[in-house]
Amino acid sequence: MTGRSTVGRRGYQAQRRRGRGSRRRVVRRSRLRILAWITAVVVVLGVTGAAALAYRLSSNIRSVDINSALDKERPAPADNGAMNILILGSDSRAEKTKTGKEPARSDTAMVVHVYTGRRQAALVSIPRDTLITRPSCTTASGAKDPGGARKMFNESYSVGGPACAVDTVERMSGLRMDHYIELDFTGFKKIIDKLGGVTVTTSKSIKDPASGLNLTAGTHTLNGTQSLGLVRTRKSVGDGSDLGRIQLQQAFVKALLAQVRQGGVLSNPARLFSLADTATKSMTTDKDLAGTAALVRFASALKDIDSSGLQALTLPVGPDTKDANRVVPLTTESRQVWEALRTDQPVPTTATARSMGDKGSTGALITP
Repeated sequence: MTGRSTVGRRGYQAQRRRGRGSRRRVVRRSRLRILAWITAVVVVLGVTGAAALAYRLSSNIRSVDINSALDKERPAPADNGAMNILILGSDSRAEKTKTGKEPARSDTAMVVHVYTGRRQAALVSIPRDTLITRPSCTTASGAKDPGGARKMFNESYSVGGPACAVDTVERMSGLRMDHYIELDFTGFKKIIDKLGGVTVTTSKSIKDPASGLNLTAGTHTLNGTQSLGLVRTRKSVGDGSDLGRIQLQQAFVKALLAQVRQGGVLSNPARLFSLADTATKSMTTDKDLAGTAALVRFASALKDIDSSGLQALTLPVGPDTKDANRVVPLTTESRQVWEALRTDQPVPTTATARSMGDKGSTGALITP
């Protein structure tokens, strides 16, 4: 016996011809799979080893039961295969309070709408200084905060944690948040370092004494600390507001996507597992997403989205007439944004034409 298949030579060759086209498609798709490492782990380590690694990743993740925390009067889930995700970046470096505890803060908030077909997405950043009507929320101590009008958006997280943040966004948008993902900034730095840095090109020098970021115009591979400094810098770019920082964050997300796609991470099982291990240790998710199997399904749903399929914008806002340091949603334009996502359509350019958030060229400061 030679160990060959019992299929005849001609049948074998016919199978090869029929399989060539499909194999090419599989190869192209496999280069994009975020969690393709699972197959390699199973092959190399066997089912028992793979199960142990799956358990390890699952045990890393913190989760919150948002469905139980919120009332039943939530928007209905989309019935067309689309998906909405609230992503928050939390700041653990907040100032000490009088009780010695560190109040949780969210510096970054993004609603990601994944369109039907899972090849395109819209990313809507919500400025933290946006004045909104906040719903009543349950605090960490179990008390009820009444909420009310003219509350800063990022106070929702500070007051009532993830559930309050989700409730606030759902009431603003009319969109059901299918998933919640929170990444702390310490973990963000570690993830970038595990990737070997993110390469960006700056069209102008960026210097921020507060973070120690000092970049000349040109191409740089940023480590974790530099990357965090870039996405958090505010006063050193544009008009010094949170709106300019959001544009930088959106440009960095696209650079990060390009780095993951092109950097060989997806074809290196050991490196990708190390990255997944670091990422999951830094994550808090909704309960439905807090297992390795759920994360695999979730990642698989996003595998075909790259920077060219990502529409990034800021919630349309204008200046608040009573406080120059705050912004308010533009009623008509914001409704256009949320309605487009509810109906699974691209956000029209008319929605952002008057918005303070998408004027200027801060985002153009960096390119992948």
